[in-house]
Amino acid sequence: MPSRSEVITPALLRDWALPVPTGGKEARGTVLVVGGSRFTPGAVLLAGVAALRAGAGVLQLAAAESTAAALSIQVPEALVVGLPETDDGAVRGDPGDRLTDLLAEADVVALGPGLNDIDTTRGLLHQVLSATGPETSLVLDAYALGALSHEPDLLVGSGRKVVLTPNLTEARHLLDRDPGDDLDAEALDLARRYEAVVSLYGHIATPDGRCWREESGDAGLGTSGSGDVRAGLLAGLLSRGAEPAQAACWAAFAHAVSGQRLVPRYGRIGFLARELLDEIPYTVATV
Repeated sequence: MPSRSEVITPALLRDWALPVPTGGKEARGTVLVVGGSRFTPGAVLLAGVAALRAGAGVLQLAAAESTAAALSIQVPEALVVGLPETDDGAVRGDPGDRLTDLLAEADVVALGPGLNDIDTTRGLLHQVLSATGPETSLVLDAYALGALSHEPDLLVGSGRKVVLTPNLTEARHLLDRDPGDDLDAEALDLARRYEAVVSLYGHIATPDGRCWREESGDAGLGTSGSGDVRAGLLAGLLSRGAEPAQAACWAAFAHAVSGQRLVPRYGRIGFLARELLDEIPYTVATV
């Protein structure tokens, strides 16, 4: 039997209004994006800018040291820290490096955009979990999900506020089988298995059985970097005070509708992920 889920509509979101923090940038929280490699620094840029567009107050980027200078110029709003690299350009952590201090100070950590090595990512995941407390929200994306699939009990019983953002390939690794056609049910299976909120292609589920689905997404969102934008958007909403399920629903809707807003200019499949960024604030503000 297909699982039941509630359609995410503007009316639903208006009744589930996002927090609007008052005061300085600290009131809107600090997002730390950990990711990238020598060859994929753009993923960190997209996720970081999306977090700011969604309302985060402070942005910090931790990426491959060979890309740090360029990122600091491209995203002047962010503190950028270079992380050690392997000979192949993959990012690796070090318990004694600056990353540990940044993790301890962050309100939200997004791990995964642009990472490209499963072994180094597993090390980073453990570093994130050891350096952050239960009050820190986590967004796990891309290779971080692959790392989690190797240790499926890592989050169980932790009580952490975690959102997983798998695509179908990543869902297959997390499930250890091919996903079926009922993505509501698959999202719920993942949420219960990993004790985290799951956002699977607009199908959102919580470990306690609540489910939603976003029906506005179109083919144009299936473009390089789009997932990085979604992960950063989610992190920014968490940073401003949204609860994980609320942030996941708002992020799914804002991601999809921002794509719709680009269709008149670029067609259904002609826009780029970076063009979604400028649409996010208006989309969120006009729900």
